Amino acid sequence: MSNEEQTPANRLRKELPEEMPAGANEAVDKAPEAADGAEGPATDQTGRQRLVKGLWPPRLSRAQLIVAVLLFGLGFGLAVQVASNSEGDGALRGARQEDLVRILDELDDRTQRLEDEKQGLEKQRDELENSSNQAEEARKQTVEKERQLGILAGTVAAQGPGITMTIDDSKGTVEADMLLDAIQELRAAGAEAIQVNGVRVVAGTYLTDAGNSVSVDGNKINAPYRFKVIGKSQDLEPALNIPGGVVQTLEKEQATVTIERSDKIVVDALRAAKRPDYARSSSQ
Repeated sequence: MSNEEQTPANRLRKELPEEMPAGANEAVDKAPEAADGAEGPATDQTGRQRLVKGLWPPRLSRAQLIVAVLLFGLGFGLAVQVASNSEGDGALRGARQEDLVRILDELDDRTQRLEDEKQGLEKQRDELENSSNQAEEARKQTVEKERQLGILAGTVAAQGPGITMTIDDSKGTVEADMLLDAIQELRAAGAEAIQVNGVRVVAGTYLTDAGNSVSVDGNKINAPYRFKVIGKSQDLEPALNIPGGVVQTLEKEQATVTIERSDKIVVDALRAAKRPDYARSSSQ
């Protein structure tokens, strides 16, 4: 039989590899194990070895190193804080009931002391405010009292409602006692400040005759005699016009009396404050 006439089975047999001996299969199976145990050349490294070589030694930049240090410090601080809190809580958890009660009592006592101190400070503040207010009120009262006494003593000017009385003595018949009666009547009717021809009338004022004129506290004044009086005009004018009073007496002496009411009378004549020779204040 020629080569061209070979059957299909013969052709398939030629294409298949030749059969291997029985020991060859075992050698092939053991080959990988031997490769794992033995070190190959430097160029034939495994994947694990290449990974380890890439990670160690580490290659860190300056920024990465700083971040690592900061993270380490933060972690260390948190650990210390947690440890201290745990120790404090553990100390309270491990304390006896008597110790816990004592701690609570001490806290209550301290709170009460602080509250008492707070109330004491608030009381001092209120006392200081009240004393300041009282001092201010006393000062105001002192100033007002001084002003009132100054008006009565004639050392300060005054103004207010009142009357103006003018006595025209063309005959020269008006005498000092008649003017003094007018002053006394005005005081009795509530006059608070009186001025006669530029002379302030005070508690110690005296009047004397000086020829055809009158002298007030040594100051000679001439007619017409003009009285400026501060007070309630509804009381002052009727007091002068009572029957047999000042106005009728002066008219009998042929003097003319004119009285005018006003809402504003200014008494600006002043007297110097006189220091008493013997009297002294009894208050200490």
